[in-house]
Amino acid sequence: KLEENIKIAQTEAKKFFNNEEVFIEKFFENPRHIEVQILSDGKDNTVHLGERDCSVQRRYQKIIEESPCPVINDEQRKYLLDVSVNAISKLGYEGAGTLEFIYDKGKFYFLEMNTRLQVEHPVTEEVTGIDLVKRQIEIASTGKLNLQQKDITFFGHAIECRINAEDPSKDFLPSAGTIKTYNQPSGPGTRVDSCVFQGCKIPPYYDSLVAKLICHGRDRASAISRLKRSLDEFVIEGVSTTIDLHKKILRNEDFINSKYDVNWLSKTKFY
Repeated sequence: KLEENIKIAQTEAKKFFNNEEVFIEKFFENPRHIEVQILSDGKDNTVHLGERDCSVQRRYQKIIEESPCPVINDEQRKYLLDVSVNAISKLGYEGAGTLEFIYDKGKFYFLEMNTRLQVEHPVTEEVTGIDLVKRQIEIASTGKLNLQQKDITFFGHAIECRINAEDPSKDFLPSAGTIKTYNQPSGPGTRVDSCVFQGCKIPPYYDSLVAKLICHGRDRASAISRLKRSLDEFVIEGVSTTIDLHKKILRNEDFINSKYDVNWLSKTKFY
């Protein structure tokens, strides 16, 4: 069966690309997605700002991210962070970047590197107190990173929910239209990154993200508690959104106990 499928793949590759080389990769059935935030001046100073767990996904796109990762121990964390810093130092990379890994059965597998700030960077800012956009501009304008690893401290837990203009009950069907009501939450440990407003038109042509809700607490339980309150306060009318889905996820026992992976959302019935 395997040999037969390899030959089929080679035939297709030869036909379309004039190259019959194929690659065999390890298959991970239910892995987690863990990534490391890096800042580097491209010379002699590279630091990490911890890791993020981005395993709650729909169609391979993250919808909830948190830091720190709730399922790795201190030894695994140190190994992952040291490997990431060492790799970026040797590359001579300059600026902000993220190394993404698949985590399965206690082992990390490199996935890719994103040479930019990612959507979920606010959770890192919340647990470190460091403005990543400011640091990125600082490196670009001066060529220096005025930040040492010893200067970075981590406190508490942060979780981000992506609020998308989609209908989760209809297989995440995009929802275009005009926002008739927009009231966002506020309070201690609550942050909203958004540019939409009452009367704003959501077109069908672009990414469906309309807001990011980030909550920080002294631990994971308190961050979840603040997210629940904030989602109850978050009102967007006129288009369908993922607010209700996030409410359901945060009350799910698997999520509360960190027993989820990149395929969990598609296998769990919320509607």
